[in-house]
Amino acid sequence: MTVRILVISNCLAVLLTVACSNIYEIPIETPIQPKIDIAPFKQVLVAGFLSGGSDDIDANLETVRLLRSELRNQGELSVIDAEVIPLNETASSQLPDNPITAESSEPGALQDQETLAIIENEEMLELYEYIFADVEYWKRLGEEYQGPLIVTGTVMFMPHARAGFVQREEEIFDSFGQRLVVPVRTYEEREGFVLEPQFVFIDGRTGTTIYSETFREEVLYSADRATSELSSYFELMERLVPSFLSSLSNQSVRGTRILLK
Repeated sequence: MTVRILVISNCLAVLLTVACSNIYEIPIETPIQPKIDIAPFKQVLVAGFLSGGSDDIDANLETVRLLRSELRNQGELSVIDAEVIPLNETASSQLPDNPITAESSEPGALQDQETLAIIENEEMLELYEYIFADVEYWKRLGEEYQGPLIVTGTVMFMPHARAGFVQREEEIFDSFGQRLVVPVRTYEEREGFVLEPQFVFIDGRTGTTIYSETFREEVLYSADRATSELSSYFELMERLVPSFLSSLSNQSVRGTRILLK
């Protein structure tokens, strides 16, 4: 009986060795279809964004520059190099025509336009979002550049804080002097930023919105870590750029498949 078990065990070991020698990893790519058909367009205009939350960086300017650079690298559409539209000021200058504020159009009811152009929170942002439905405005802008695909939207970049338990690895030495790394949970307050962009794609030939999508990313840092707002902004935008680009072009998710032969 013992001999039979030994023979069976040896046979299984041989079969396992042979099987392992015929395992193949095959790289595969899964295509992701774009959300927008860019075939009718030859050019793209990243026009400008409603921006707010932080006064220390110009989120409108930085977002336009970054997206234009990424679209140039992608190379599917010719990127128009134009002045960045200060969309906060553009929208606030048209507020009297906005149904939201039409009831308050009596003298002295509206605030100074420069004050209105400062968007401090999401509630104020809603006051300006009517501009994306202003078909005539976007159609006039599109006519200046031969009907491109227009990219606009909103960018809220705000300070953010959260307190809670955080797990860290701590180095200790046991009674024998051996070094150990153990997980330790500590309660601490962390500060960082939240980035909430909405990308709005408009047909420059008609002024109508084709597609829009909203994202949210946040980053938190330990109290002892000093990080500039600008570097945090780019850290968060780096996470969002692939999703933005996937709206316009075919993207692929790369992986591997195991084959036995």
